Amino acid sequence: MNAHEFNFDGLVGPTHGYAGLSYGNVASMTHGKSVSNPRQAALEGLEKMRFIASLGVRQAVLPPHERPHLPTLRRLGYRGSDSQILEKLAKEDPVLLAAVCSASSMWTANAACVSPSADTHDARVHFTPANLITQFHRSIETELTTRILRKLFLDQNHFAVHDPLASALQFADEGAANHTRLCGSQGSRGIELFCWGRRGFDATSTSLKYPARQTLEACQAVARRHGLDPVATIFMQQNPDAIDAGAFHNDVVSVGHRNVFLMHEKALVDPAQFIADVTRRFEGNCHQPLHVIEVCERDVPLQDAIATYLFNSQLLTTSDQRMVLVAPIECQENPKTRAVCDSMVAGDNPITQTLFVDVRQSMHNGGGPACLRLRVTLASDEAAAMHQGVIFTTGLHGQLKSWISRRFRERLELNDLSDPNLLQESRDALDELTRILNLGNIYEFQAPAPSSFGRGLG
Repeated sequence: MNAHEFNFDGLVGPTHGYAGLSYGNVASMTHGKSVSNPRQAALEGLEKMRFIASLGVRQAVLPPHERPHLPTLRRLGYRGSDSQILEKLAKEDPVLLAAVCSASSMWTANAACVSPSADTHDARVHFTPANLITQFHRSIETELTTRILRKLFLDQNHFAVHDPLASALQFADEGAANHTRLCGSQGSRGIELFCWGRRGFDATSTSLKYPARQTLEACQAVARRHGLDPVATIFMQQNPDAIDAGAFHNDVVSVGHRNVFLMHEKALVDPAQFIADVTRRFEGNCHQPLHVIEVCERDVPLQDAIATYLFNSQLLTTSDQRMVLVAPIECQENPKTRAVCDSMVAGDNPITQTLFVDVRQSMHNGGGPACLRLRVTLASDEAAAMHQGVIFTTGLHGQLKSWISRRFRERLELNDLSDPNLLQESRDALDELTRILNLGNIYEFQAPAPSSFGRGLG
């Protein structure tokens, strides 16, 4: 089957800021209360998309969420006009105000878990939106994410967009940030890897400092929903040491693409057993060698790996069939990670080049290049059946660049979040964006939008 991997990048929203909301995310906590530049952040993300598309990789966009999210505050009992609610919240609960203003939907690796039709029981592309319940500011993304995915992937002959898993800590799900697919070619059957940090029904936690977010039960539920073959599905446990070092998601310490899996030696519990298991299953199902590249602690300590987000790079196949690693510019500036990048390119594996991108505004909040994208593998007929308005083109790039330059502030402090002008600016920006992307009404401040749920997919 002729298929390609699309990278759906999240557009950065107008309220991009640094509130330090994500406990266990070292970069987020370190840069809490810093001044942000929403315009620069959005332009950095857009430039990364343009660069990825220039390599011949399929690229698409996902819209940001409405922020500040007044519907959440009203559900929590706040009354009055929008400006009155914001003013009251700024005085009484500035942390909650920051949470409902967070632009965290930009990290679409957490939006959902996706299985391509080559792997699923009914030969459809399956999506399970993440419930993200371990972080309040992220949990409020779930409803709109589901609505957007159902808007983009409407044809139920090709796509199945499930409801999120139950909103219970036992089924805490952080999406594709803990999911990797390996395959011989994008259109052929692959091996799907799910990484978990704790057992949902076990009261004890393996990590000592920071919470393990993804549960084994959530991983298993997603695999069952998507109808994956157990022989081609692996559940692997994240190393508690990695979590406590700041690897809140497994994509901070590993990344995979086609027949390459790049990992830190402390990414997983019992890495030797995992490597033996994934190699056996991959070669048995995909009928070609698997290249597992394990980076040693002595070469790149976990602290450096997390500071530079080496493993939150994107592994991609270009239009001329070369495999490249697109890494944060911080990896180029750190001697240890730069040496490892050079060594990989010189080594006996398919990676031919390392390319560096500047996404510092995202990095300061703990999101590298891979955090900003959701991978969706689509066959040709599936790609034709999806909503076409979000596919990245030269024309769309120009429209989005103009939109960002006109609509986004260059400076945002936490004190600005209660400004009713910011709320109106954000709504005006998103209203224009839905017209650019031909999405219709998807936000609650617009005319009534359809419910996210109720399509009968559990």
